[in-house]
Amino acid sequence: MLRLITDFDGPIMDVSERYYRVYQFCLEKIRYPEQSVQQLNKAEFWQFKRSRVPERQIALNSGLDATQAQEFAQLRRKTVHTDTYFQHDSLIPGAVEALLKIQQAGIDLAVMTMRRVKELDYAVKKYDLDNFFPENRCYCLENDYVKTSDIEDKPLLMERALAELPEAADTWMVGDTEADIAAAKKHGIKVMAVESGIRDRTQLEIYQPDLIVPDLSTAVKLILESSPVRIS
Repeated sequence: MLRLITDFDGPIMDVSERYYRVYQFCLEKIRYPEQSVQQLNKAEFWQFKRSRVPERQIALNSGLDATQAQEFAQLRRKTVHTDTYFQHDSLIPGAVEALLKIQQAGIDLAVMTMRRVKELDYAVKKYDLDNFFPENRCYCLENDYVKTSDIEDKPLLMERALAELPEAADTWMVGDTEADIAAAKKHGIKVMAVESGIRDRTQLEIYQPDLIVPDLSTAVKLILESSPVRIS
């Protein structure tokens, strides 16, 4: 059996609008009355995020002072995963079609994400993805889980998944961050990094995934081409 384990945000969901709305909110909330700030446009902001520019530096680049920049970073962390903003996420173009191809090819499909249960459930229901990701193929954080860092927490999710899932002859991981690459490499799983998420190619190359591809559609195409499994 061939298995694909995919991250959720990045390969499937576009989170850029949510992150940008939170940036706008935090900038407005932290600025002093009458203070002139230089709000980044979405493209500028997202490129900063993808190249891992620190939150405080983004704040400084937007016209906040050093004290405000610290407050900005703290408020952003508290806000970005709140219910109010998840509505701004959207599907990556072609992602659902890619999932359908995997399903039709008989490849075992699982999702592994740093979202909490309620956050994953919200998106799965909103976009009718239940058929792709039944409960026994969803690996995410419990609602009360105390996070350390993604690069530490995600390998633990991978360890749990490999212990619980039926044995597979071959497994691929698809993700968009260093945490996905680390989780796969720690457990000897091949990994494709996609450029459709929150890291640009330069950042992804640092962690040396097996392949870097534009998006999930391309990843699925390559997996199907390299496997004896074919869509009927």
